[in-house]
Amino acid sequence: MARGWESKSVEAQQSEAAEATTPARVHLTPEQVARLQKREGLILARKHILEQLRVSENSRHRQILDSALADLEAKIADLDP
Repeated sequence: MARGWESKSVEAQQSEAAEATTPARVHLTPEQVARLQKREGLILARKHILEQLRVSENSRHRQILDSALADLEAKIADLDP
């Protein structure tokens, strides 16, 4: 009988420890989720353009990429609170 009680106590302690270590989930509104997804997409696009700039040798192509990069950075800044 004592072993059963002890194992339940250990189980309760373990579950409490697990709950303490996991961060609380933040509930976002649908608008916040959409904004976050859009921002992440823009950041991925920015990384892609930066990679293209790194390997591009054509000056005209680099100008176009610089313009696109500036546009993306402006859009990202608009989405930041």
